[in-house]
Amino acid sequence: MNYQETTNWMFNQLPMYQLQGASAYKKDLTNVNLLANHLDNPQQKLKCIHVAGTNGKGSTSHMLASVLQDAGYKVGLYTSPHLKDFRERMKINGVEISEAFVCGFIEQHKLFFEENDMSFFEMSVGLAFDYFAKEKVDIAIIEVGLGGRLDATNIITPLVSVITNIGIDHVQFLGNTLESIATEKAGIIKPKIPVIIGEYTPETLPVFLATAATNKAEIYFASDLISETDPSDLLGDYQTHNKKTVTQTFKVLNEQTNFKVSAENIKSGLLHVVKNTGLLGRWQQLGKNPKVICDTAHNKNGLEIVLNQIQKETFDHLHIVLGVVNDKELEEVLPLFPKNATYYFCKPNIPRGLDASLLQEKALQFSLTGNTYYSVTDAYESAKNNSTKNDFIYIGGSTFVVAELPLNKEL
Repeated sequence: MNYQETTNWMFNQLPMYQLQGASAYKKDLTNVNLLANHLDNPQQKLKCIHVAGTNGKGSTSHMLASVLQDAGYKVGLYTSPHLKDFRERMKINGVEISEAFVCGFIEQHKLFFEENDMSFFEMSVGLAFDYFAKEKVDIAIIEVGLGGRLDATNIITPLVSVITNIGIDHVQFLGNTLESIATEKAGIIKPKIPVIIGEYTPETLPVFLATAATNKAEIYFASDLISETDPSDLLGDYQTHNKKTVTQTFKVLNEQTNFKVSAENIKSGLLHVVKNTGLLGRWQQLGKNPKVICDTAHNKNGLEIVLNQIQKETFDHLHIVLGVVNDKELEEVLPLFPKNATYYFCKPNIPRGLDASLLQEKALQFSLTGNTYYSVTDAYESAKNNSTKNDFIYIGGSTFVVAELPLNKEL
């Protein structure tokens, strides 16, 4: 199979959360352990940083990778979901895994995958571990897919664990309270492995403290320990917390491991995250006059920060291109959106996408008005055509809406 045929097989034959949602979630690590053994346990050959959290884990993972690259290390980076191409999930020093490696890996192990009913995510994790081990990376940044305790990535023993924050999301898998979600995320805390917590609340703090104590793991609260951070090319207001988390992580890494990262490495790495890692879709500007911003924020906590940031902008009128997936808790997120904006409702082009007319109908209950469009592209074009140079266009609501935009286009 060529690359397109290989990825089509991966996406269509096996459960993929990005497309199917709940049916792809496995509450068990049996399969991924079976796969790791089949691959001769490549994860045991890696030095890792494990990153979990409701929001910010993607940005934090990319910041960590960028700083380590600046320090001269060969850095593997595993993240999810991808925006444009599956290969975005696995990079070494910002360069995506080759099509040939993906095809070769699937071809070599396809029968094993089929015989053992491997999920899309389990295959992807196995591929990443195998790739990083064979390429002999100095360190790998491994982002959790969903949750933590039962996530397929949770078979590693990292140098340090990182939990960015806890918010209400994926309640059908992780529970509907902050305490229950924190318990799942805290499942990445390992015996005697230090853990950095980016943000905590009165509900989540006891969970983190108890889990760390049980595991005799040193715990660090970045929001309490770090007051000032260096600037970054990732511009969203929410990046302030992520930068504190990254800074604290390197303090621990410098003190407790053989990895050495200087203050200058941190400063330079934070300033060049996009250049070093290729991260896209975080408060990313796509146009000027009118100013166009897209962002992958998709749950209450993330959208609250982004929408507050929009209100700090200066503009004549606000246009919002909005699409969501069908398992989104709309009663939680729609009240956050401003009523004095023109909306362009659309459906992201995946099976999980919520029909634009259903989104429009629900939004109307919260006095959010606008028209529906056949695609994200149509909605975006209409927003541009209806805007003046002093207006502001925001595109978001889902990672999969942002994925359909021209993200690599130069301003």
